[in-house]
Parts: sequence; C-alpha cells; structure tokens
Amino acid sequence: IAGSNALFGYQGDKYYFDVDIRRHFGLDKYNSDIIPYWKTETLEAMNAFRLKEGYKTAAGECVSLAALYAAAAFIVCQIPLEDIYMILTPLHSQNFIYLQDGILTNNRRLVTKTMWFNGTAISNKAQRALRNENVTIVAHSSGYIHCLYENATIEKEYYREFSRKLDEYLSTNLSLAVFANFLRSNQNYQEFFQVCRECHGQPQFMKAELLFRYEHGSNYRVADKTFDKLLAEVADEDFVPYQLPGRIRCDELDDFIQKQKPDLRNAEGKSEFLKFVEPIIPNARQLVNDLADFLHTKAELPSPDKNFLPANPIEISTELTREQIIDYLRQKRKSNSTADLAFYAYRDMESCEYAPFIKAALERNPVSIRMAGSMSLEQAYSWLEKMPNTSIYDGGRLAQPDEVANYNTGDGLEKAFVMANVIRERNQEQDIEIIAEKNNIILKGQNKYRFTSTKSIEKQIRIPAGEVLNILE
Repeated sequence: IAGSNALFGYQGDKYYFDVDIRRHFGLDKYNSDIIPYWKTETLEAMNAFRLKEGYKTAAGECVSLAALYAAAAFIVCQIPLEDIYMILTPLHSQNFIYLQDGILTNNRRLVTKTMWFNGTAISNKAQRALRNENVTIVAHSSGYIHCLYENATIEKEYYREFSRKLDEYLSTNLSLAVFANFLRSNQNYQEFFQVCRECHGQPQFMKAELLFRYEHGSNYRVADKTFDKLLAEVADEDFVPYQLPGRIRCDELDDFIQKQKPDLRNAEGKSEFLKFVEPIIPNARQLVNDLADFLHTKAELPSPDKNFLPANPIEISTELTREQIIDYLRQKRKSNSTADLAFYAYRDMESCEYAPFIKAALERNPVSIRMAGSMSLEQAYSWLEKMPNTSIYDGGRLAQPDEVANYNTGDGLEKAFVMANVIRERNQEQDIEIIAEKNNIILKGQNKYRFTSTKSIEKQIRIPAGEVLNILE
C-alpha cells in the first residue's frame, strides 16, 4: 500500500509536482487516522464548484473526470460499455477507449495514438502516469483487476484484449516523422542533427534546433505533411550552403530508416541504429535507449496471474433510456456489488443503508470541522442557518458535511449532519440523535437544533457516545 498510495508514503509525485503530493492535495494538514473524504465523485459535486469562492465554473479531480469521460463516451458518443476501460495509477485516473487506434482520456485532453507520439510538452505530461507509475486497478463493465488482490472479477478475455490493444497504442514504428517528434521531446539531441533542402539545384543546410524554433507560433511541423510549408517560412539567412560538421543529415537518416527498418524493441535493431549514429553522437547509446523508450511505453499492468472469478457483468446497451438503465441496475444490485455500490456513490439514501453515509459523515469530513473553527455550537448553528437551504442533490439524495461547507448550501437534513460532525469532534462522549420527519429535522445533543428539509425523509438516527452509529428506523 505504501508503494501505491500517497496517504501512506508514495513518492511518485516527483513525476508531477515541485512540491510533495501530500501538500499538493492538502493532505499535510491531516496527520491522524482520519483520511479526507474526496468531494468530487459525483457530477453534482463537480458542478457545485462554481458556488465556491474563487471558482466560476465546475471542477473536478482526475478520478471524477475519468468517470465523466466514461459516461459521456457511452451516453453521448454511443460507444459500447465493453469498449471503455478505466485505468488507475496511484496519482492518476484515466480511460482507454477502443476507437480507431485507441484514445486515452487525460483530464481536459483526449489523446489519440498520433498525439501520444507527437513529442509536444502537453503530450509528454499526458504520458507521465503510464510511463512512471504502476497501474493499480483496471476497471471494466465486466469487473476489475487490482494489483494487490489475488481475485479478479474482470472477464479474463476482456483483460487479455485490453492489455494487447493498450500495448499497440503505446508502441509505434520508427520513421523520420516519429524521429522528429523524438527530437522535439528531447531537445538535448537536436544539436547533433541538420536539415537539408534543395534551392535552385543546390543543397542548403540548417541546424535542427533552429528549425524547431520556427515551429513556435507556426501551424506547421518538422517532418510531417506540412514540412515544406514550414521550410517556406524560414529566413534565407538561416540556411548555409555547406554541410555542417558534427551533425547527421536528416535525409540520410531517412534513407537509413527506410532501408534498414531497425526495430529498437530488440537488441539487433538497437545495434544497427547505434552503428549509424555512433560516429557523430558522443553519447550514442543513451540516445538509442531514449529513442527506444519513446517508441514504446510498457504499461506496468496488474499481473494476469490472478484467480479470475465467474463474471456477472453489467450489460447495458447504448439504446436503453436513462430510466431503463436505472431499473436494470436496481435489479442487478443483489448479484453485482458494483451495481449496488453505484447507488451509494449516487447518494440515493431512499434505497441505501445509512450506516456507510454516516460513518463517512462523522469520520472523513475534516473541512466542515475546520470551517467551524473556534465557533461555539450556537455560532456554528447560526452559520448553517444562514446558508441557502438548497441541496446540490435532488430527491432523497444527500450531500456529505464537507460538501455543504465547501459549497455553502445544503438541505436541513444535510446541515444536521454537519452539526453532528462538529459536535462529535468536540465531544466524543456526547449522545447525538437526528430525527427526520419529512420537513422537520431535529438534532438532539446537549441542546436541540431545528432545521427545515425538503427531502421528505422520515428517519430516526441515534449515535451513542463512543460509538460510530446505531440507527433506529
């Protein structure tokens, strides 16, 4: 666990941030057994970020965006659920979708195979998780596979096909265009190459690094189908009429690649390429290794050596309506834990047990406690009463205390849980009771606190001193 989770010491943040991952996500504030409860699992919570001070639009972390991408691919793009996979590494979540050569979702960017190998800074950022981290979980409509657990519920053939297609997506053959992309990504090697063109029947030469500078602010790129247009933008004085010493000509490199077709995934191909570049490049072996890494990323997936359990997949057609999908998932709850947990993630308290919700509300919501700060209980109650009495969720769905505090809005029943969280944090020995009688909500502690609800929920919840919960319905 310590090797895969930032809460327990994972150090993979060096691939992402200049500060440590605990500080980046605000985890450095929590040094006890409490683990903050992430607040962007639902579409409503993501959309509610516009209510926070300093935010004008919706927002979300990668895991929420990956779930949203998967839903959009299925609902909007009509991509079958069987063709959508979620990939989770310790610090990132993204999707791999079977479409053409494959598409990887990456926060605000869709990455095609061509984009993966284009060598730009933004594509390099999209590669960080799969290049530097082990994949912890692969999730699919048929189930999941986890690096730590011996049992896997994903259908074995689906996982084998996913592994094969992802490997194909992460691999490409060497060509001059791909090598130019490699130089774009590895600028330290540009000084060993030169570009040659003909002008009035005479060869002209140009430093590779100078030509790459022309890409900035241009719509044209080195060595692709727009290459001639890029050359047309180059000032004549940037070309010289003689071959530059200590540099490999890209036209000669192109001839070598087309004739020899070196495969850098094996030792023979590496040796062939090394012989070609070694006379010019001082650290030729390092270039060959870096180029081989550029051409193929090996995703460290969970081992297929698992106990694959009999599958009970979620089978939803893109032709089904929203109501039909919900009805199908309701029927599936008893036989499929993912379908069952989906209703908990959906916060559907009309069909879920309250125990997990209350445990999270009273143990994993430090933000509301911090925002209550040094307020007295009466001041905290007044703070909640001044908030708009509107939930970010419809129907019988409920927000967690930190969602109420973060977005400064909440239904009366949700506010009662915020108040209970503050009371429990200050006095573990205090009995707490929440009585929901449709519109009227009463929280009983040392004092009574009344709230108004539009949820029409009838529930009696008693939380004895020293215990997490004991629900009386």
